[in-house]
Amino acid sequence: MPLIWSGWQILSALPSPYHDLTSVTLWQFGGCAICYFLGTFVIGRGRGWRLIMLGVLAGFAFCLVRAVDQRLFEFPREKQFLLESEHSGWTNMPPEVFQEFQREKVIIQTNGVDIANPVIIAKYEKKRVNGTLVYPNALAGLVLLLLPAAIVMVLQVTRRLRRTTCIAAVGLTVFLGLAGLFWSGSKSGWLIALAIGMFWLWRLKWARRLKWIVAVVVLVGGLVVFGLRFQSYFAKGATSVGARFDYWRAAIQVVEQRPLLGTGPGTFQRPYATLKRPDAEMARLVHNDYLEQFSDSGLVGGLSYAAWLALLLGTLGRRLWRAGDWLEFAMFAGLLGWFVQGFIEFSLFVPALAWTAFTLSGCLLQRTGNQVDKPAPRD
Repeated sequence: MPLIWSGWQILSALPSPYHDLTSVTLWQFGGCAICYFLGTFVIGRGRGWRLIMLGVLAGFAFCLVRAVDQRLFEFPREKQFLLESEHSGWTNMPPEVFQEFQREKVIIQTNGVDIANPVIIAKYEKKRVNGTLVYPNALAGLVLLLLPAAIVMVLQVTRRLRRTTCIAAVGLTVFLGLAGLFWSGSKSGWLIALAIGMFWLWRLKWARRLKWIVAVVVLVGGLVVFGLRFQSYFAKGATSVGARFDYWRAAIQVVEQRPLLGTGPGTFQRPYATLKRPDAEMARLVHNDYLEQFSDSGLVGGLSYAAWLALLLGTLGRRLWRAGDWLEFAMFAGLLGWFVQGFIEFSLFVPALAWTAFTLSGCLLQRTGNQVDKPAPRD
């Protein structure tokens, strides 16, 4: 299925008039396929896959620390600096910094007066963090993908140390992950995390009654936090939800108009410019990886991608629900959460997320598929 999908992307790109968009998208999709096969046939076969995981999780930790720093220090400090500089007429800013800010549109001119870009100030006021990634929802996707594996790996590494050390290490991991998710401001990310938590809880060998009690407590607590965190967003009318519906409507129209090859990989912004509502904001991508495949590469491209992931997740779930170890199951839970987020985001187009996810997918498929060399389970 990944070969069919990859080949159809190339085929759908050939008649596309938007070569600047299709070429860079093909490189991205090629990277996804290569990472998947590297995980399956190289990384997953050896014993070094845990070292790969340690490297990935080290990068994840750095990203989360950066996100916390943005929330507590970086964004407030930069906002204050810009407002004070504007108030002083930019006299406290070195000329080279002032010119750089002008080039980057941090400072813009209005009626001949240099002011701090209101869009940048609004970003600081929202306090949504993104760590080292392109935007806040991408950070939420990274947390969904890697936090379960990070918790299990930290627990495995520290379980032979003192109990207080182990608890502190796991607690710090959970805090950084949930803080990054909470401060990213991702509504869908928080709800998906709750669902994955319920999924994980149900695999534990606890009494059914205890599972239900813990599930209700976690679910109610998570929804209360969700309501408090995003009450102002819903009071303003949940504008991003309405915008997504417009993207999806336009994508379906594109599929109806060009069902065979679509408009070419990564080209949704071109037809959307003519199909969007007059009052809607412009968008480059569908904010739904699966609809994007149908819109960009037609029915074959969309169906092959959906079938690939359905078979992949179904196979991993069947292998890991009972027999897999906790680290492998945590990796699967993270992948499941990330692919679910693909229904409302464009994570497939973010290399840091997609290449990591497909590498881990291939690696996990290889690790769980080697049943011949494993000893038979004892009764």
